[in-house]
Amino acid sequence: MITGGPGTGKTTVIKSLQKTFGYAIQMEAGRSIIQQQMLQKGTLLPWLDPSGFADAMFRISHQQYLENQLHSETVIFDRGIPDIIGFLHLYNLPVPKAYLDAATDLRYQSKVFIAPPWKEIYTKDAERQQSWQEAKATYLVMLNVYTKLGYQLIHLPLDSPLNRTLFIHQHIVANTAASF
Repeated sequence: MITGGPGTGKTTVIKSLQKTFGYAIQMEAGRSIIQQQMLQKGTLLPWLDPSGFADAMFRISHQQYLENQLHSETVIFDRGIPDIIGFLHLYNLPVPKAYLDAATDLRYQSKVFIAPPWKEIYTKDAERQQSWQEAKATYLVMLNVYTKLGYQLIHLPLDSPLNRTLFIHQHIVANTAASF
C-alpha cells in the first residue's frame, strides 16, 4: 500500500514498481472515477458530491481488496479503504460504520508506505485540483488514519522515482524474507 497526499509521486512509483519488478498493481479508485465522470459530464466528483464520490471509491476499493485476496503474489495498492476515511475527514463528513468495519477487518500488509508532501514535484491537473495546502492536509489526515488503524508507516524518501522504487522493493523483499 502506498498512501499520502496528492501530487507526491505515488502513481509514478507504483507504475515503476510494475515495470521494473513486475509487481501486480491496483490503481487509485478516485482518479478513475474522476476521469470517468469528467468524460460523461457526471456529478460524482469530490468537489461536487464528496459523499457520493466516497461511496463510489468505497465500492471499488472494497472490490479491489477482495479480488486481490485470491492472488499469492505481491500486489501494490495506490491507496486503499483507509484513504476513504481520510477523505471524509477532510470534508468533515461522517464516516459510515461499513467503512470503519471494512478498514478494521480487511487488512493490508501491516507496513504501509506514505509519500510525504513534496512541493518541488507537486502539480495540479484535470483530476487533481487540490491546492498545496490541501495536499499537505491530506498527508496529515492519512498519517493519522493509518496510524490509528495500527499500520506501521514507512515514509518514502524525497528522491528520484527510481530510488523510491528501489527503496520500496528492498522493503518488500526484506519483509517477504522475514515472513519465512
